[in-house]
Amino acid sequence: MAGLLLKGGRVVDPASGFDGTADVLITDGIIAAIGRVTAPPPGVRIIDAGGCVVAPGLIDVHVHFREPDPSHEETIRAGSAAAVNGGFTTVCCMPNTQPPLDAPPLIEQVRESGRAAGGARVLTAGCATVGRRGTRPAAIADLAAAGAVAFTDDGDCVADPGVLEQVLEMVRATGRCFMQHCQEPSLTSGAAMNAGELATRLGLPGWPAGAEEIVIERDVELSRVTGARYHAQHLSSGGSVAIVRRARGEGLPVTAEVSPHHLLLTETLCDGYNTLAKVNPPLRTDHDIARLKEGVADGTITILATDHAPHPAHRKEVEFEAAAFGIVGLDCALPLYMKALVEDGVIDLRAMLGMMTCHPATLLGVEHMGIGSLAVGGPGDVTIIDPRLEWTIRAGEFASTGRNCPFEGWTVRGRAIATIVAGEVKLLREPSRVTA
Repeated sequence: MAGLLLKGGRVVDPASGFDGTADVLITDGIIAAIGRVTAPPPGVRIIDAGGCVVAPGLIDVHVHFREPDPSHEETIRAGSAAAVNGGFTTVCCMPNTQPPLDAPPLIEQVRESGRAAGGARVLTAGCATVGRRGTRPAAIADLAAAGAVAFTDDGDCVADPGVLEQVLEMVRATGRCFMQHCQEPSLTSGAAMNAGELATRLGLPGWPAGAEEIVIERDVELSRVTGARYHAQHLSSGGSVAIVRRARGEGLPVTAEVSPHHLLLTETLCDGYNTLAKVNPPLRTDHDIARLKEGVADGTITILATDHAPHPAHRKEVEFEAAAFGIVGLDCALPLYMKALVEDGVIDLRAMLGMMTCHPATLLGVEHMGIGSLAVGGPGDVTIIDPRLEWTIRAGEFASTGRNCPFEGWTVRGRAIATIVAGEVKLLREPSRVTA
């Protein structure tokens, strides 16, 4: 493999705290040097990173690539390409597929398909319960041995506390984490959007914030009892932030994530029965957005995750109540996070990148492999970001097959101009920066 020299960029490694102008030399897929490289080896390909940020490869702990599932157009290959297009070098697939990923051969199938796709590194979570039915734990030890990096029934909550306690005990024994889809089903049957005056006016069944909050409150206590690592997915409610904050303040192994749409959009986007705004959990209010941002600012929420959920057009072009939940996220998440958090003064760029690199790596237990950081001897997974680049989001230009994007037409700033996985350049938007 030819060497690669990333020249003169602002190298930001949240894991070590390094933030300064430097060169990064990658040879044989491994970072060989970080600093001033005055005499690169012969034949090295040079990318001028001047004016750009050179960061560890971005990680998304929560994506839906749909395989195996013949009813969806998205594939692991398309999803992996979308990840690369957005600057992500590692992703973790959710197991709510058909069939669900509750058996070792299925875990191995996803991992092999990810390798064959040749884009981002594709990891996968395994089901927490058999068939994601919530009635009895899956063979968690066997799934972990097959390569599952986390466990969840995402798309559905593990609602039975007795079953969840068993799951948490088994997950703790593997050293992995449990990710909860925080939705009390008895409070959300048929629900389509945030409960409130707008839902009432539109005649749509409301989804109360309490349906999220009571699950997290209960689960925190089960995490306390079992000692298992517990991760709350896609927070949408300000009340949820307060619960997670208390748990972390007590030193419990509890973490949480937030997605771009819950930081930027409110329930008002559902007005007019706009199905692109139908997500799970639902868009809520300006008050909730403010509390979510406070949670990011004070370290309560440590991970940014897209919940990338592509759907064929016909799944959205129906009545609101019948439409599928979800939006695509990977292709455009980076500038949306920058808009919501950096441009709004919530946190600085280095802190935001930590929420997209070293913190996700720790959650998935891959930090020991060097993923999520820039260090000599570690894997050459790098994202080069031009923080000044202004562009317009056009879903038709996504690498994902999904076009269900409520951010269509938004003008944003900041984009990955290069995505490098194990020293291989998977994306390069500015060939003029390259010299032999």
